Amino acid sequence: MAQEFVVFSGSANEGLADAIAAELGARLGSRAVARFPDGETAVRLDVPVRGRDVVLIQPTAPPVNDNVIELLAFADACRRSAAARITAVVPYFGYARSDKRHARREPITASLVARLMQTAGIDQVVTLDLHADQIEGFFSIPVDNLSAAPSLCRALGDQLPEGVVVVSPDAGRVKAASDYAQRLGAPVVVLHKRRDSPDATAVTHVVGDVTDRPCLIIDDMISTGGTIARAVEALLAAGARREIIVAATHGLFVGDARGMLARAGVRRVVVTDSIAQSTSGPTPPEVVSIAPLFAAAIRRIHQADSSLVDLYRDAPAAARAVSSPV
Repeated sequence: MAQEFVVFSGSANEGLADAIAAELGARLGSRAVARFPDGETAVRLDVPVRGRDVVLIQPTAPPVNDNVIELLAFADACRRSAAARITAVVPYFGYARSDKRHARREPITASLVARLMQTAGIDQVVTLDLHADQIEGFFSIPVDNLSAAPSLCRALGDQLPEGVVVVSPDAGRVKAASDYAQRLGAPVVVLHKRRDSPDATAVTHVVGDVTDRPCLIIDDMISTGGTIARAVEALLAAGARREIIVAATHGLFVGDARGMLARAGVRRVVVTDSIAQSTSGPTPPEVVSIAPLFAAAIRRIHQADSSLVDLYRDAPAAARAVSSPV
């Protein structure tokens, strides 16, 4: 496997990159990343890539701008070094929430980032649970948007309380909530919310019965924790049991997000390692590794295996929890 392509890791999530390389039976290619005093990013490849396929592993998580530029710089270095093909594995796609204009004089930054990635020389993108499906349309290169639902559902497994209800925090996550509910054999409840500002929302309606039932809130990301906290408040007001679990693909945990979830009464938080997680501080989440999922996708892409589509429906049985619970 190591002779078929070269795998490089950016600095955003080296632990995940190490795990993916281990699943592939490969070693990460040697490279250097540095920051100049003025904040500029410098990268260097320390192994030759001429005529070889290259895999770049770099989520564009916070600090988003630094990590986006680093990914672009690595891609440009590979292109200028005559790599045959460049596949970017971007477990978390930053700027995904800027997928449309809310007012006339606003950018669609997700589209801008997609164009920059292609201009830098990236030939294919593999990502996980994009915030909006239409982001695929911003690219004119192949995009494989994988799902973390199978891995997360396996981690939740038999530890869910009896009678649990799967909760979509807004109308945009109903499709994902239905997928979780089908896998877990549970009903779906939908929260309708109003967005008052980029970082403030309010729940207006709870659609479905949660009376005296535990709830599993699912989402694609946890940022400040405000949306989840307000969802918990609305569910408890509707009569839900004080047994709230949260499962999300991307755990950004900006600011005091963990503390906010704990104060809201969330019993358990489960995320993937798409973003590097700190085990320090209050209420660390359970972390489920999606390295086997990405390794399987990379393997199938570079073997031109059409069964890659199966990964949209299920994940490798090797998916596993890699940290202790809350």
